[in-house]
Amino acid sequence: MRVESEIVITPEAVVLNGEHVAVQETGDKMLVELYRHYVGAYPKFFKMDTLCRLGFIAAEMVLKSTDRFTDGIQNTECAIILANRSASIQNDTDYLTTISDGNYYPSPALFVYTLPNIVTGEIAIRHHLQGETAFYVLDKPEELEPILLSTLNDKNTPVLAGWCECSGPNMFYAKIQLIWNNLSNN
Repeated sequence: MRVESEIVITPEAVVLNGEHVAVQETGDKMLVELYRHYVGAYPKFFKMDTLCRLGFIAAEMVLKSTDRFTDGIQNTECAIILANRSASIQNDTDYLTTISDGNYYPSPALFVYTLPNIVTGEIAIRHHLQGETAFYVLDKPEELEPILLSTLNDKNTPVLAGWCECSGPNMFYAKIQLIWNNLSNN
């Protein structure tokens, strides 16, 4: 596997391809700051839960950091494979509060984000990616590597992959990479 671009986002810092990205805010407010600076025109962002915002921003920054996606040379067959340990626990908890204590009117806006794979769908929609998408719930990030190897196999297409964990609006971690098969001449 060859990593073309990589981002790490924590509530306090953003590192893109080994370089620290200047941010003024922390936590969920930092994700909004990054959205305004790097995206700016995707109103659905403000409806997203923190997990989806985290993955969406990470993907946006990784893809924009490479010429393949900034010069209109998109590879629509790019796969998206993300994983974490807690699925969509933050939003699941928020959703549960809408149906507890005698309140039996669940929130449809929250319900959609009770599926962790929504983040892969949002990324695919935003970038018109038509490759496979998957979100795995695993114990640790290392368990993702065999899945990536089987996905890359002999294909000459990129994979946007990584760990995207969120247990609260100020408790998250993402490490997402744009990866190519070593057999690729790109």
